[in-house]
Amino acid sequence: MAAVICVAPAVLPGAVAVAADVPSYGFDADARSVAAAPGTQDAVRLEPGTTYRSSFTSRGKTYYRLELDGASNTYVSVTAVPRADATLTSGDGIKVSVQDADGTGCSQDSVTVGASRSPRPLTAWAAREIRPGKKLCQEPGTYYVVVDRAGTGGDESDQPWELELTPVTEPPLEKAGATSVPETWNSATPAPPVAEPVRRPGGAGFARATPLTQGVWRDDIAPGQTLFYKVPVGWGQQLYATVDLDSAEQDTGFVVPALDLTLYNPVRAEVDETSIGYGGRQTSTALPPLPPVRYANRYALTNPTKSLRFAGSHYLVVHLAAKVADRFGDGPYGLKLRVGIGGAARSGPGYAAQSAPRGVFEADTESAQGTQGTTAAAVGGTSGGEGGGTAMKAVAVGGLGTGTALLMVLGVWTVMARRRA
Repeated sequence: MAAVICVAPAVLPGAVAVAADVPSYGFDADARSVAAAPGTQDAVRLEPGTTYRSSFTSRGKTYYRLELDGASNTYVSVTAVPRADATLTSGDGIKVSVQDADGTGCSQDSVTVGASRSPRPLTAWAAREIRPGKKLCQEPGTYYVVVDRAGTGGDESDQPWELELTPVTEPPLEKAGATSVPETWNSATPAPPVAEPVRRPGGAGFARATPLTQGVWRDDIAPGQTLFYKVPVGWGQQLYATVDLDSAEQDTGFVVPALDLTLYNPVRAEVDETSIGYGGRQTSTALPPLPPVRYANRYALTNPTKSLRFAGSHYLVVHLAAKVADRFGDGPYGLKLRVGIGGAARSGPGYAAQSAPRGVFEADTESAQGTQGTTAAAVGGTSGGEGGGTAMKAVAVGGLGTGTALLMVLGVWTVMARRRA
């Protein structure tokens, strides 16, 4: 019986060992699989409010179709996931655009892996926006999302990249609002929170991002890994974020860039980013001061102001370059994320209808606050995704092993009692 009882602890080391591996990107579990079309003729229709999963294998363009009205704004983000063992150049990435039926470009965006050349999820976006006085891309009808590979491709030019596509619709306002961007705002950077860090494992993708509020949160990150968090930011509020990377066992050599922190808005459009090198000693970097979230920010000429146009969940994405392992070991490395929210949330601009998906432009502060301090969140939670749920899996496996052992013990006792009788 003692040998049987020892089965439960023996299961745990194997489950914990999985956490040492770099987890893959956590796609939305409800995403619909769609085929990528090489031209507009066979382009699959995307419905706003639904997440899609696709891939493309060549360096040619890939097309998807939208059927849009003449009143709503539509945003489409595309997250491309290179293979973890891909050999990339600094210019490798993706280009995303929205075009009308005549081939006129409505907007476009591109992103590359940058100087680190570290394989990681790459997110770009494009939109069809309804604007007063604008002539192009204002009519209802058929539009196309066009995804293309960027860069020289290295030796991975023909390898498939998986895609996650999220079209979002923003309805018009009930009443027209201001179109001028306020020139003044509080640009002072407050001192970062100094509370005792609370463990909150990050998620493996946007759909599995771990909810956070103001505070200090800690986690472990392995070289090549990307962690996703989401923070509810209301209308009129400002978001501040600082990331700290703990020291390594050795401090020889230097990797630059090593640690990236990127902020995305509720439609997964990049707002701003910061990066820093790493020499084995503890280091820290922070996002620059950001203006308050306001509807009129969309009329700004540049980011970060232009992208801070919605209330709702904003995503903090942290990536540690794979090259850190070459200099300082496989890790994992201790990480602290300091999050601050400035200002009181205000009422929204007053939309005439619901967005798709519903509630995407609402700041769900109650949901995020409800996860603080809970046992589930401390060991992985339900929102940590593939990367954050490893500890919970270990607990579950351990619990299953313990339960099985107890049933076997009870069975032995029952047989012995019957024999005695």
